[in-house]
Amino acid sequence: MSLSPRPALFLDRDGVLNVDKGYVSQISDFEWIDGAKDCVKAFNDRGWWVFVVTNQSGIARGYYTEDDMEALHDYMSSELKIVGAHIDRFYHSPYHEDGEIERYRKASIDRKPGPGMLLSAMADFPVNREASFLIGDKSTDIEAAHAAGVGGFLFSGGNIANFAEWALASFNEGSR
Repeated sequence: MSLSPRPALFLDRDGVLNVDKGYVSQISDFEWIDGAKDCVKAFNDRGWWVFVVTNQSGIARGYYTEDDMEALHDYMSSELKIVGAHIDRFYHSPYHEDGEIERYRKASIDRKPGPGMLLSAMADFPVNREASFLIGDKSTDIEAAHAAGVGGFLFSGGNIANFAEWALASFNEGSR
């Protein structure tokens, strides 16, 4: 049984879902942005896909491992489950050209502003590209969204659930 295409909300992680404290890799350093769980749940309840697309150059730099990152994502998932929410899939780019860890030291289309993580999500899931958008906190996030053919909104702080509702209304208004 194939699934019908549906819109996707792409979310950057650090600075959008959690407070960006610089290379957040431990649960003890993790702090949700106001409204983050409500944001994910609201889009889950609408039937949207919800994906996290996150540059994780701290892996290439040797600050933490992919296992550390996955443990943090598991924690986020368990916290979201408590409120009846979920991330459909986490996508990450561990690459950086100046990385200390050789296998991650390279340029990659997956590293934003490259669109690779978004394109992977759209290949893995039936996404209605024209109805989808990304929320990020850096211009590279918005560049990645546009390169992948989806809308992009720059979040500069506050309650992410309120911002996402505004972004959805603005996006729908703009596509008419």
